[in-house]
Amino acid sequence: MRLDKYLKVSRIIKRRTVANEACDAAHVTVNGRAAKASYDVKEGDIIEITFGARTLKVRVTGIRDTTRKAEAAELYEVLSE
Repeated sequence: MRLDKYLKVSRIIKRRTVANEACDAAHVTVNGRAAKASYDVKEGDIIEITFGARTLKVRVTGIRDTTRKAEAAELYEVLSE
């Protein structure tokens, strides 16, 4: 699954266009490397997102094409905020 779609489905970022823009602006890294929106996310990847001065670091635990709001948090594990 594409990185921008994963960020939207997991509800880490609310809109896919915003996720795409964050990737283009190099605010998103995967496994320590800057990632483009087209990066293919796999289970076990560590995604780090910078929101201004805050940084969110998560590990991918599952990948689904669609999910309910209540189940979205099951797709990742927060490592640090």
